[in-house]
Amino acid sequence: MFPKPKSVLLPNTYAFESEPMVKPTGFREYDARWLFQKEINLMGVQALGMGLGALIAELGVRQEIVTGHDFRGYSASIKYALISGLMAAGCKVHDIGLAVTPMAYFAQFDLDVPCVAMVTASHNDNGWTGVKMGANRPLTFGPDEMTRLKEIVLNAEFKNKAGGSYQFHENYPARYIADLTNRPKLKRKLKVVAACGNGTAGAFAPQVLEAIGCEVIPLDTELDHTFPKYNPNPEDMEMLHAIRDAVLHHKADVGLGFDGDGDRCGVVDDTGEEIFADKVGVMLARDMSAIHKDAQFIVDVKSTGLFITDPVLQKQGAKTAYWKTGHSYMKRRTNETGALAGFEKSGHFFFNKPYGRGYDDGLVSAIAICDMLDRAPGKSMADLKNALPKTWSSPTMSPHCADEVKYGVIDKVVKHFEGLQAKGAKIGGQAIRDLVTVNGVRVTVEDGSWGLVRASSNKPELVVVVESPVSEQRMHDMFEMVNSVLRTHPEVGEYNQKI
Repeated sequence: MFPKPKSVLLPNTYAFESEPMVKPTGFREYDARWLFQKEINLMGVQALGMGLGALIAELGVRQEIVTGHDFRGYSASIKYALISGLMAAGCKVHDIGLAVTPMAYFAQFDLDVPCVAMVTASHNDNGWTGVKMGANRPLTFGPDEMTRLKEIVLNAEFKNKAGGSYQFHENYPARYIADLTNRPKLKRKLKVVAACGNGTAGAFAPQVLEAIGCEVIPLDTELDHTFPKYNPNPEDMEMLHAIRDAVLHHKADVGLGFDGDGDRCGVVDDTGEEIFADKVGVMLARDMSAIHKDAQFIVDVKSTGLFITDPVLQKQGAKTAYWKTGHSYMKRRTNETGALAGFEKSGHFFFNKPYGRGYDDGLVSAIAICDMLDRAPGKSMADLKNALPKTWSSPTMSPHCADEVKYGVIDKVVKHFEGLQAKGAKIGGQAIRDLVTVNGVRVTVEDGSWGLVRASSNKPELVVVVESPVSEQRMHDMFEMVNSVLRTHPEVGEYNQKI
């Protein structure tokens, strides 16, 4: 028997070292995230491994799994606790060691293993840990699997049995790097800043970009899990500004920034201006739909309206549908629809054949950006960006909101806007043209300006994004409108950043 996990245990006590602790809110919509030692302990991670092994068996999938860990001071110990639980449940574990998350996804195909459990806190601050899981490549778990996993773990419904085993795959990154770089070299000589924020991608990104023919300027590529400069997150302005400075200093063609676990890529153009990932997606969609007739794309609700209105995409017959934010939702939808690619504003890009295997990989995204520049020899990254119709858009802004109440707040906000639309009420003098409610609410008014509010799937936060094709002032107007609604809910706290 293994004890039922407790939701709270105090560190430096007998109970903390003798019982599993797993805070229920760590089971998110499509992966798991906890503050290590405050919300989960090592016995709790062991319970998670047992529960995952039981769920895999329940799903009727072969109990064989790939695991790896990101570069944090505590990730290896968490991975070994997870492995002990998986083996107790009867799983054969394939350990690829220190890895970026997409390397674990690649290993599922390369080693012919059905399941994955990657230990990573992604771009979250130090102190956080988590696991990205899947049992049907290239997909990762969605709400159904996560809900069932939560039930199994919290109720200790383990089905432990003999037969578990462990295999370490030595020098595994070489296989992943070879897969990415076994291709013709770029014809155009590109000077590229590769920024990794001292996170895991620093061990791999410069090598991959050099191998495809780039001249690489490394920026914070030395591994350091204290993250001495800034958190490795290419959505944060601090990292983007560091990339900007390096691009301008070295007169680089493009700056590419990778997040903590290497599944996202941020972009800064040759003038030092950051290009939000949804605009990069439009640029890539233009490039790809010029080659592939009637290309289909899936984009998340945080993304620019240009995917629908861009005249070049319309002329090339490209079709785009909006879907729920979240790497698991987007991956699944891109896979189900057979779309050529899926683009998420956070920088998770999902490329199907011939570009990728359907999972999100920051290095595959980086290669696609280099190929786009290679196919436009007379044009700079800024030229390609400036060719898009002008819009003013915000970064992702996140006001604090506790996990226990954030979905209830969003339900009320959705009802508020649905009520306004039903009454024909105007927002800032304009009628509501469209409401998209697949994930929170995206409100578009007559002039095409829009605002989105949704619950973050992996942190105690809400997510706010606004955009206007009219003016910077209209973008600010949309933010003030959205924020005024949120301020009627006292549970909503301060923003991490604002426009």
